[in-house]
Amino acid sequence: MLDAATAERFATLTLGHLTREWPYKLDQVLNGPADLALPATLHPIFHGSFDWHSCVHGWWQVMRLARLFPTMDQAAAIEALADRMLVPHRVAGEVAYLDRPMTGGFERPYGWGWLLALHDELALRPDRPWAAALEPLARAFAARFAAYLPKLLYPVRSGKHDSTAFALIHALRWARTHDAALVGVIEARSRLWFGADRAAHPWEPSGEDFLSATLCEAVLMQDVLGADFLAWLGAFLPHPYGAPTACLRTPAVVTDRSDGRLAHLDGLNLARAWCWQRLADDLPEPTSARVIAHAHLQAALPHLADDYMGEHWLATFALLAMTD
Repeated sequence: MLDAATAERFATLTLGHLTREWPYKLDQVLNGPADLALPATLHPIFHGSFDWHSCVHGWWQVMRLARLFPTMDQAAAIEALADRMLVPHRVAGEVAYLDRPMTGGFERPYGWGWLLALHDELALRPDRPWAAALEPLARAFAARFAAYLPKLLYPVRSGKHDSTAFALIHALRWARTHDAALVGVIEARSRLWFGADRAAHPWEPSGEDFLSATLCEAVLMQDVLGADFLAWLGAFLPHPYGAPTACLRTPAVVTDRSDGRLAHLDGLNLARAWCWQRLADDLPEPTSARVIAHAHLQAALPHLADDYMGEHWLATFALLAMTD
């Protein structure tokens, strides 16, 4: 589904904002006047793309594009930027931010998951130093996952940044290569939270969702359960094309793409496309699932750059849907 021309379009969009410093939305608790600083001082790497997490997954996007299309025109610029930005002293600055007081909830869990996804992508290029440079930050967030998940009695079943399932999809993939102990924690907690879920009757979307809580849960459990997944999915979505799940099959409508929260719904369409694609082979009528995914993808793809409120992040979700 992803061709060179589309890859170049995505790369051009994201390179245009990856180091764009303004506007920027901080996620910060001020403990005193000394905490007031410019975003580029607080976050030596991830100070573009409107907010920290969007900058992180913007990096994931361009690094994946450069790996998949190494001869595209933008690949050299992406790698040169990585050589300048993904270096130990800048990573140390990002780690230092986590050592400030009252940062325990910083970007939890969405940014945590995307940072691990970025490190996982960089590790696919062992010929370059980027993954080794970023590893201390990845380890810091892995440690936060390991400490936080056992304390989380109830999963956050959300269509926004606090979604437990979405973050753990990325974290589990990273952990399976880099942290066997974290794999055990994620799998155990996921089985505890979601293992007994049956006959989902979703009421989606909420007005500002960019994730499907129902479908993200299913994708996570696909990764967790392995051979036991088909039985779980049959109980969780016994009628995937029936009336109870009709809301998951109809692309959401965006009324104002200059409103950042309403523009989330373009992201929801892309996230659903990704989920339906991921689940298709485990559902009855896989072709029907892929048709649903395609409809959601086509509803959002023409609007990736309509306004900066979507432009700074939507191409990431398009790439996720088209390459995962």
